Amino acid sequence: MRRTSFTNDFSWSKSRHEKLQECQRAYYFYYYRSWGGWESGAPREVRELYVLKKLGNRYTWAGSVVHDAIRDALLDWRAGREVDPAKVEKRALELMREDFRYSRGKSYWTQKYRKTFSGLVEHEYDEAVPDEAWKQNAETVRSALGWFFNSSWPALVRALKPAQWLEVDAGADFSTFTLDGVKVFAIPDFAFVDAEGSPVVVDWKTGKARDGYDEQVLGYALYVSQRYRLPLEKVRASLVYLNDGVEQQVQVDRDAVEGFKSRFAQSVARMRELLEDPATNTPKGESAFAQTDNLAACARCAFRRPCGREQAAAKVA
Repeated sequence: MRRTSFTNDFSWSKSRHEKLQECQRAYYFYYYRSWGGWESGAPREVRELYVLKKLGNRYTWAGSVVHDAIRDALLDWRAGREVDPAKVEKRALELMREDFRYSRGKSYWTQKYRKTFSGLVEHEYDEAVPDEAWKQNAETVRSALGWFFNSSWPALVRALKPAQWLEVDAGADFSTFTLDGVKVFAIPDFAFVDAEGSPVVVDWKTGKARDGYDEQVLGYALYVSQRYRLPLEKVRASLVYLNDGVEQQVQVDRDAVEGFKSRFAQSVARMRELLEDPATNTPKGESAFAQTDNLAACARCAFRRPCGREQAAAKVA
């Protein structure tokens, strides 16, 4: 069977924008220098960057476990299957124990595991994380799932008719749209049509509210409107903070959307300034991508070793 040839095409996402904002060098490593690192014959440096870019941290890991558990529950309800919250929680915590053992042994360097988990940066850099912090991570997952299953969401979901479902965390191969000629990745955790006929996009959060989340769901609103040919002015957007038990509605109106499009255009322009050849998405040399001056950001970064910032980052960790 002939293998599919991948090309590193230019695209935009909220996470890509944030990576560039935080550190240009990390952006370069993540989106360009690590490209092809999955190949068996990849240069050692490229392979290292590719493995490192796949690592998460304990906070994003907890969020991913919760998202996966809720996604699976939603899909079960959509298929008419029963969901036992206790079993969902038990499986999530068992999975975390398996993940932890895999990551602690740094097995990600030699063997594949599961698609949505590739190891933790805390283990890669032998960070001194107390046991209580790991236990708190598990409690974050337990608390988030507990609130979700005791909220109004399960009843709402079970009441949806087949035609009201749009998608559930469909993934990067599906959830994209085009804005000003640029491919945009926008993957809502859940999208459906409510009883009044309004499309709703939902994003589950396990962390605290912060700047940028509104922008993220505005992108989801644009995506749902375009993909399903639904009026943008009818789309509702919701941020659900599972561990705080708070649901925040995000305004989707002309001013908000125009603001998003303006900031999107500025972000794309900045990304393209760093390209040698925009037509082929070929970047300028590494030196064109400045290292951040914020060592606290380096202390969180998976690329601190190849970037030469490991020792400096350790002093502020």
